[in-house]
Amino acid sequence: MPVDVALLAARVRYGPLEALHGVDLTAPPGGVTVLLGRNGSGRTSVLHALAGLVPLSAGRIVWRGRDVTGLSAHRRVRLGLTLVPAERAVFPSLTVAEHLALGTPAAAREVLELLPELSALLPRRAGTLSGGQQQLVAVARALTASPRLLLLDEPDRGLAPAVAARLHAHLLTSSATTGRTVLLTAQTLPPTLTGAAAVHVLHRGGVAFSGEPAELTNPLPARCASI
Repeated sequence: MPVDVALLAARVRYGPLEALHGVDLTAPPGGVTVLLGRNGSGRTSVLHALAGLVPLSAGRIVWRGRDVTGLSAHRRVRLGLTLVPAERAVFPSLTVAEHLALGTPAAAREVLELLPELSALLPRRAGTLSGGQQQLVAVARALTASPRLLLLDEPDRGLAPAVAARLHAHLLTSSATTGRTVLLTAQTLPPTLTGAAAVHVLHRGGVAFSGEPAELTNPLPARCASI
């Protein structure tokens, strides 16, 4: 399978605590890769390492054949990487319309067609919205940036099931048509993401399982049983 982005023997430390223990993890181009695991498993640390928000204490990050381990978060953004964190992902003082205007008009129209729930919220400041509404705005803003590599930390948190399913379907189809690579985290694999290209299960800072979604319908390997 071709690889778009990879963590190679990656280690991340927060002071005396090591969050990732030599993680090897890859994501194919033009597809959705899902990182599964409980809170504290290392899922968010993987995304933050890829985005350049936390440095590696060991290992490498390779993106489209280039070693980007030493690149700043700012430079990775300029190369086409966009991260949507699980919380505090909006500018509270900006309206929803102003968030969408940060992208192109065409991209904003496409996002409003995908997420019509935002139309009634356009004049409101993001800081006045509920948690689920803010999450929707953050994801919409990321999509208007037309990223080459999109990192989403629990993007369906606070969303209605029908909205989450619509978002998942869009991520699957748009990644295939545009060549965009998507990595997103979840605690369990949603039924609407069984078409994902790859799944990695993280447990206590390591990768306990890597494979295709269909393999998760069978009993998990013994090393994953405690997850």
